[in-house]
Amino acid sequence: MAVQLNHTILNASDNRASARFLVELLGLPEPVEYGPFQVVQLSNEISLDVIRADGPITSQHYAFLVGEDEFDEIFGRIKDRGLTYWADPFHRQPGRINAWHGGRGVYFDDPDGHALEVMTRPYDIGA
Repeated sequence: MAVQLNHTILNASDNRASARFLVELLGLPEPVEYGPFQVVQLSNEISLDVIRADGPITSQHYAFLVGEDEFDEIFGRIKDRGLTYWADPFHRQPGRINAWHGGRGVYFDDPDGHALEVMTRPYDIGA
């Protein structure tokens, strides 16, 4: 079997609220409780297992590859919620999206400051 990412853990001050934020914004199925986790299942069989953190939370980055229609829907929900968004990961281009690699992308933060990215084309790293 090839090596595949199965899941990763996302620390949150309120795991239920953070999982709810993710599924509502990204248009995903309801989270599933599994032990101390709220499991957010992605369409490629990878899950974000959201757990309540008892201490400070170190910001992490999560990028989601979506289709053009999903991008429009997600970006609409970002704007409807009045979330601040940027075209870049350094937050230097507020209120804009990017057109990198022939697609579209946008960055925004979750309630705990995790940097989230939604993009329609993967980065062309090796070509």
